[in-house]
Amino acid sequence: MTACAIEPSTGHEDGAAPPGCTITADGSYAARLARSGDSLFPERWTLDGPEPYAVPLPGNQPEEPGTEVQPLSDGRVLVHRLVDGRHAFSLLYPTGPGTGELPLGAVECPDGDTRLSLLPPAPCGERAYAVAVGAGSTALWLVAGGAFGPERLAEIPGRCSGGVWLDRAGRMLALDRETGGRTKAVVVDLERGGEVSPLLQIAAESDDRVLLADPDSGLLLIRSDAPSPGSGRLGWGVLGSTLPVRFPECLRLPDCAVTPFAIQPGQVLTPEGCAVALRIDGPLGSWVGVWRPAERRVHHLPAPEGWLTGSGLWTQEGVLRLPYATAAVPCGVAGLNAPAREEKPEKSAPVSTEPEDSAPAEPAAARPVPLQQAPLGRLVTK
Repeated sequence: MTACAIEPSTGHEDGAAPPGCTITADGSYAARLARSGDSLFPERWTLDGPEPYAVPLPGNQPEEPGTEVQPLSDGRVLVHRLVDGRHAFSLLYPTGPGTGELPLGAVECPDGDTRLSLLPPAPCGERAYAVAVGAGSTALWLVAGGAFGPERLAEIPGRCSGGVWLDRAGRMLALDRETGGRTKAVVVDLERGGEVSPLLQIAAESDDRVLLADPDSGLLLIRSDAPSPGSGRLGWGVLGSTLPVRFPECLRLPDCAVTPFAIQPGQVLTPEGCAVALRIDGPLGSWVGVWRPAERRVHHLPAPEGWLTGSGLWTQEGVLRLPYATAAVPCGVAGLNAPAREEKPEKSAPVSTEPEDSAPAEPAAARPVPLQQAPLGRLVTK
């Protein structure tokens, strides 16, 4: 079956999928901008109890569409607002019928073209980070969890995007850095003053980005145009491995955009057995795909009505928890069981040194090479 043959469920009459939410690394809380009429307000979801429930956290005035929210593991919600040209950060928390707000300070970017945005939630759940991307460099900021408000941690040459945590200690951060017209994933070591080391370089002329990482197994999901110059493809590798990145043919879905958003944790010795959740966007809407590196097919599953698109978290047992909101259920979590792992044919090796393309490689396509090893000797992944 082709990817776009499935009938997706959008949960909206106009076909527009609802925006996603941000979930803490431990899955205990989520936060999003919810809508009431034409107004937006922060909303916290509690996910680790018997039933999920939402707590609205409206401020004194509605939020702007560009406001960012991120939950912390203690139940407070970090909010990032642009106020009079300054990036202001506060912690929101429920106080009976109202909302308490603890201002943390602000970051001023003198260059009007600098973009500041939050990074994905840190593994500890106690700190929050942001990057300010300027014309030729990127500043890394600790914006919550420090002693004295926002703290500038490092200045990184080049324009950085993405943001993936590689360990559970919150020390190693992967960023996609653009320099000299090429984008390569690098590692920033927060315990060494923001020291930058190369992480991923598949070919000299390729753009190589890290999309997701699982600290337990070391599984990495990457996007690179090395196998098909001019067209980014999804691939996978293992952190610290000497084997090359592979680019499964089954992840190439015609007329669809495929974005991985969650990796099953706890599979310490079997990265190729981790279930990976994919957001698939096609002409008719969005739905969920489930794929394992050991398999050569994608399982296509309808998303729950009102899915907060692109949001979700795996349990170690292989249940994909997808948050959704509808008029009838304003705060819900649907559980999808990962399809049973398929037995591989005996002739199929668990790890190949060649890409998994079923078609012959283009003559001009560079052969994938291993992940670079420079920062990995210091990386604690357990």
